[in-house]
Amino acid sequence: MKNLLFIAIIAILSSCSVKPKGSFSEQLRPLAPDYSKTENWAALPTKNDAADLLPTKDFKDNQADAPIDVFYLYPTIYSGAKGETQWNAPIDNAEFNAKVDSAAIKNHAAIFNGVGKVYAPRYRQAHLNSYAAYEEPKRNASAKAAFELAYEDVKASFQYYLDNYNQGRPFIIASHSQGTTHAKVLLKEMIDGTKVQNRMVAAYLIGIPVEKDYFKKIPLCATPQMTGCFCAWRTYKEGSTPKNYTPDNNIAVVNPITWTTEETPSLKSEHKGAIFYDFNKVYSQITTARVFDGFLYVNKPKFPGSIFLVTKNYHIADLNLFWLDIRENAKYREGLFWKY
Repeated sequence: MKNLLFIAIIAILSSCSVKPKGSFSEQLRPLAPDYSKTENWAALPTKNDAADLLPTKDFKDNQADAPIDVFYLYPTIYSGAKGETQWNAPIDNAEFNAKVDSAAIKNHAAIFNGVGKVYAPRYRQAHLNSYAAYEEPKRNASAKAAFELAYEDVKASFQYYLDNYNQGRPFIIASHSQGTTHAKVLLKEMIDGTKVQNRMVAAYLIGIPVEKDYFKKIPLCATPQMTGCFCAWRTYKEGSTPKNYTPDNNIAVVNPITWTTEETPSLKSEHKGAIFYDFNKVYSQITTARVFDGFLYVNKPKFPGSIFLVTKNYHIADLNLFWLDIRENAKYREGLFWKY
């Protein structure tokens, strides 16, 4: 059962990483992507890709006629291989790109094919170990350089998108994990307080802490009716305490079931639906969610194989748990955007 694969991925995600050897080197950095080439995009509305996929016949890919765009940045998938020295993913590695497509583009980017034309650039993302290395004095400089290199690509791809694809259309920004590490900076540098902000329907910045006051002009989405705002959350099992737990009331959290920032728990009947790695069924009304101390806490979801789900950190399921909730909310905000 593929849902068991989903559980296994949660358990082994960090353990399978191979640390990059040595320090970050300009000479060893992978070649920069040319975004005029379609192969350097994991998703484009003009080509067949995993962002076009639908879990059941009840859904429709509306990219052909969609009036808005979606710019999506995928999470950390690059974990290296034995003997590798690179701190950043090579853009032309077919095996790595296939992992990106079958995991993040299929499970995340496809959420948004019902509301917009989906664009997802390939980028030289920082190695999974870069997050831990950032806290190590001897490897901090390399980790910082790896993230800066990855962001170079994100910024370049978004500028290429604006110059060549967007044509003044409204857009959504969506991201997860490392994608959010870069997306929050992208919003701050290229959207916040600029003319471009007027075209942003919403931003879904998931899996990485985003401070409530991080942006000057972009507010937190405090209600499901707001547009031009950002949503954020990090998902943990109810009753657990996240590792290195530090309560922080300045960390933005939106409940992706109620789409408010209130601490009142949602009802199980309000949960529209999760989609897991079998990608062929919607599991609705399987959990509740509540906002508290900078995190989103959910009751352990019930689905085939969930008895084996023992982790307390649901990071890898930040979007899958609320697949249909996000899809419908994005469409709802898009409809309201035109009225304001």
